[in-house]
Amino acid sequence: MNKYFILIITLVFVLIGACIYALHMYAPAYKYNVLMATNAIVALLSATSYLIVKKAVHDRPEAFVRAVYGASLLKMMISMFAILAYLVIDRANIHKASILVMVPIYFIYAGVEAVSLSKLARERK
Repeated sequence: MNKYFILIITLVFVLIGACIYALHMYAPAYKYNVLMATNAIVALLSATSYLIVKKAVHDRPEAFVRAVYGASLLKMMISMFAILAYLVIDRANIHKASILVMVPIYFIYAGVEAVSLSKLARERK
């Protein structure tokens, strides 16, 4: 499942990257660099949180739940910190619509990770 998850995350990364590029071509006001950085950060966070939870699948059920909560909290906090860093660094040129595009990117990766982890948990039983 680990190879498939990395393949799925890579495919999602490429598809979202293509969508961001198309968005940049049709609406240049969107911050291409910021959206691609968001895509890369969330992809890495998703892979990291998957590995954290994968280690806990073998343990007791409460350890698995704790790992899922911890990984989700880690991913959410780092994502919020990245958005806050963007707001502080580029205060003069903030594009609100670019920030709103960051949210679906996070949810897409969270959904892919949740489906993969649920399949992994079912396989281990």
